[in-house]
Amino acid sequence: MRIVRFIADKEEGIFFGRMEENIIYKIAGNLFEQGKFLRSTGEKYEQIEVRILEPVNPPNIIAIGLNYREHARESGVELPQKPLIFSKVTSSLIGPGDDIILPEQTPDKVDYEAELGVVISRPAKNVSAADADDFILGYTCVNDVTARDCQQSDGQWTRAKSFDTFCPVGPWIETELNSEDCAISCEVNGEVRQDSTTGDMIFSVYEIVSYLSHNMTLLPGTLITTGTPSGVGLGYNPGKFLEEGDVVKVKIQGVGILENRVVKP
Repeated sequence: MRIVRFIADKEEGIFFGRMEENIIYKIAGNLFEQGKFLRSTGEKYEQIEVRILEPVNPPNIIAIGLNYREHARESGVELPQKPLIFSKVTSSLIGPGDDIILPEQTPDKVDYEAELGVVISRPAKNVSAADADDFILGYTCVNDVTARDCQQSDGQWTRAKSFDTFCPVGPWIETELNSEDCAISCEVNGEVRQDSTTGDMIFSVYEIVSYLSHNMTLLPGTLITTGTPSGVGLGYNPGKFLEEGDVVKVKIQGVGILENRVVKP
């Protein structure tokens, strides 16, 4: 099932809906109160009648670095022995079709990172990997946009990952997915830059959820980004960084396509 978050042309407020083909069926209730979010209002919209937003407004965005074997190799580092955790601030969040804005103070080495996003459904603490699926609402596409010069100079990654618009997410939450082996890619202006599968992950989605839950409580709506495959702009020689006018597409098999354009301030 695909769950979208949207605003309608002739109604005030933000709503959730169940999307089937190009029709959105409005849902009532709290998405994160188990058993209540499937209640239909009977209202429906064609996709052209609404604006689809980022599918979740998370309390936290928790990210995992260097979680694909080939990406770790292209970065010239050893494979991590445990998930490498960092965070992106929630003000970096944007939705499908929104613009990625090159930061005025550091516009020259802005990079793309296609990632599988995981949305937590209910509070998770000390969860086993075997039980992790019970705490996952679904999956979405994420572009973990990164200012590489900041990342390299700061010694930690928060600023580089958290400029406004640096976390495109969407276009919806897919509740049914085999996260262990789905294709993931990134295109810039139609050129395939990243092309891999989640089978190259060092730590699976379930292992990540379990590990995080043993270190912190995962609140309902938490967005977890699970790492990026090889082919990032920094990995090319010379580097292929984002420029004004570029169109970036993150594609994940079984989820969908997240598209955003790059603009100057």
